[in-house]
Amino acid sequence: MLDRPSSLPSPQGGPLRQPTDMTSVTQHLASPTLSLSEGERDTRLDVCRALCLLMIFINHVPGQYFEYLTTKNFGFSDSAEAFVLISGLSVALAYSRKFVPPQRLSVTLKALRRAFTLYVAHIMTSVMTLAIFAAGALYFGRQDLIGEINIRPIVENTEQAIVAMVLLGHQLGYNNILSLYAVLFLMVPGILWLQSKSKALLLLASGAIWLLAGLFKIVPPNFLDDGYWFLNPFSWQFLFVIGIVTMTTARERGGLTKSPALRALAIVYLTLSFFWVVLSLWNLERSFGLPPVLTGFDKTFLSVSRLLHALALAYVIATVPAISDRLRMPGDHPLVLVGRHSLPIFIFGTILAMGGQVLLFVVDRNMMIGTVYVAFGIFLHFAYARYLTWLKKAQRPIAVPL
Repeated sequence: MLDRPSSLPSPQGGPLRQPTDMTSVTQHLASPTLSLSEGERDTRLDVCRALCLLMIFINHVPGQYFEYLTTKNFGFSDSAEAFVLISGLSVALAYSRKFVPPQRLSVTLKALRRAFTLYVAHIMTSVMTLAIFAAGALYFGRQDLIGEINIRPIVENTEQAIVAMVLLGHQLGYNNILSLYAVLFLMVPGILWLQSKSKALLLLASGAIWLLAGLFKIVPPNFLDDGYWFLNPFSWQFLFVIGIVTMTTARERGGLTKSPALRALAIVYLTLSFFWVVLSLWNLERSFGLPPVLTGFDKTFLSVSRLLHALALAYVIATVPAISDRLRMPGDHPLVLVGRHSLPIFIFGTILAMGGQVLLFVVDRNMMIGTVYVAFGIFLHFAYARYLTWLKKAQRPIAVPL
């Protein structure tokens, strides 16, 4: 999600069998079913996840009018923070109750398999991104496309770049959230084990790792230059862990604790963030000699401003009935279907977004063409989610009476 420099707020189940086509690949990449109780599925997470996926797609085609409507324009955090927080909530629903001594090995293997699936998805989308930009350079005669989204080091150092990409030591712009997500899933067994011992200790350890990473710039490096990962997993794991602990605690207590005082503080912070972004107050002195992770807006190391904004927004959405109840939609609602098939939809959206970037590059950033493209892309998201739902039902075995 290399939407702009990280010092500024950014715009932005089952074994893996041999697939025979793109559809079967995406079926294996579908997210695990998440239920609040046996037979019940809370669609609010699906809806929120779908909104994040659509905003990620929109923000990944910069230079069109829909971009002005996404959350990055109204607060310190954006859809990336929301997506990772929702992922933490979802992991708690899918794995936390099952992580007990008789099943710990099974849950661990499922989490590691999921991490590998995400890694494969990352490599696949990265290769397809390269193909899309290379095709644009070839067929439109625009060799300058090779200079976009961190592609040039791959062209200039192909042998080293292939190794670097496989080892996650080189990432393309707008193709870096799946690698982060894969690393977070590698951490899931350890997170769940520590949570089973003490939630407070888990939060303390996670927060300490986040702080140390921000203070001392502890981050996985890039192999082909002097840079590093745009989304630092040592920083972003804190938001992921907060999501896991919050959902686990809410399930144990029968719901999220609703504090009027905390809600008021969250609303005040969201309001302050809104005016800060809308009025573009980025140049105001705010450091007071403290490190950037505590006072800045850095996305790579998930500065406090971005972390608190994501948490405040989530708390208001979850505790204000007028908002929370509206997000509870029928199981066949288009947004629910998009959120339910989150990973194949994300891959689909990334491919569409890369095609949109090439198109806008070729048409010299024509905003109207970009807007029409994005509108059609949103429609395709819903159509593809509907198709995946139909395909899943069609593949169910039919019970034949004897």
